[in-house]
Amino acid sequence: MLKVSDFQIKDVVNVSDGKRLGNIDDIDINLDTGKIESVIIGGVGRVMGFFGKDEEVVIPWQNILKIGEDVILVRYKGYGEIKDVKEEAE
Repeated sequence: MLKVSDFQIKDVVNVSDGKRLGNIDDIDINLDTGKIESVIIGGVGRVMGFFGKDEEVVIPWQNILKIGEDVILVRYKGYGEIKDVKEEAE
């Protein structure tokens, strides 16, 4: 069992390019099903909430490939565009 706080300390890494996307700030949960719909990574480039804020990165749950001890591996194609894993297989 994982707590939300356990998620927040892990680095999120994109397997498409190996870049670190940041840390999870929030989780979207479907209240009807009780399942996690997506994770939200806060805007990169923030410094303790100052100097503006880049857009948040929303990663659908099905794009999370592996949750390790220190890292969460995700498939992410770019700002505003996340291809569904099912679409890539076609």
